[in-house]
Amino acid sequence: MNISSQRSTLSYLFWPFVITALGLAIGAFLGWQAEGTLSAVLSYFLICAILAVLEISLSFDNAIVNANKLKSMTPLWRKRFLTWGIVIAVFGMRIVFPLLIVVIAAKVGPLEAVKLAASQPEEYARIMQDAHVSIAAFGGTFLMMVALGFFCDPEKDLHWINWIEVRMASSATIKGIEVALVLILLIAFASFLPTEESNTFIRAGLYGLLTYLIVDTLGAVLDRTSAATKTAAQGGLGAFLYLEVLDASFSFDGVIGAFALSQNLFIIAIGLGIGAMYVRAMTIMLVERGTLSQYRYLEHGAFYAILILSVIMYTQTLVHIPETITGLGGATLIGIALLSSCRWNKANA
Repeated sequence: MNISSQRSTLSYLFWPFVITALGLAIGAFLGWQAEGTLSAVLSYFLICAILAVLEISLSFDNAIVNANKLKSMTPLWRKRFLTWGIVIAVFGMRIVFPLLIVVIAAKVGPLEAVKLAASQPEEYARIMQDAHVSIAAFGGTFLMMVALGFFCDPEKDLHWINWIEVRMASSATIKGIEVALVLILLIAFASFLPTEESNTFIRAGLYGLLTYLIVDTLGAVLDRTSAATKTAAQGGLGAFLYLEVLDASFSFDGVIGAFALSQNLFIIAIGLGIGAMYVRAMTIMLVERGTLSQYRYLEHGAFYAILILSVIMYTQTLVHIPETITGLGGATLIGIALLSSCRWNKANA
């Protein structure tokens, strides 16, 4: 890598570095405020750092999918997603979303939920864990539809693992095949759960499926309208909504898993927020450098990782799967796809 390339890479990482330093400093300060000892300062500091790494490892595939969608967006809507989107991702999903779950589950007001998070973190964490079945069903269903939508595409002619992808692409001629596959898996996993949790799982999964269909339909309608009126702003809105829901679905796993490391909502928000900044930087770098077009199988690896993540989210309602395995699994798939792309580039130089 030459010097100009190194400088370019560092320019992408400037704000993530700034947010990292600021976030870790605030985390250490919260440790001192909570216990007043150096060990607490170091503990809070390390937890924030570990959560940031966890978020980055879980979101490699998110950055690649975001970059693929951003390529087709107008510069205006691309900028809006990378500014407003990061605000929604950090504050909405890492702070408001966990509070909203407690508000609904505990039937308390928003201020009471904040007080509960600050004064009774153990109870707050318990409520979040109790909502895990519905969160896993909703997020897993949405992500599974996203992945199947990529593979079950009759116009898809570039395949990485041919014997799987050719069959999946040809199956797209069967109307509603993706929905049928998701519903079969949803019912199959629900059959292993107790009756009450099974009902919750199916209901939340159906909401996830409905959300995907609404967002996908809305995006298609807006794109068609924008083409007819020769404007791209509306199509940008459809893609913006799609990416926001997609980002939210990716965040479910990280937010729930973070409570295994800390029950402090504010520490979790800091750690995951730092990670989200790096995901944003990776997304911008992928778009501006055209990395997806340079490495032909990178996108395939990301969608395989999404498909596996969705199944893992379903499976986590039955058995515990450490978030490190989830993150490393996705990163490994993307790494293999990258190596395959490099081998193809070398063979076809």
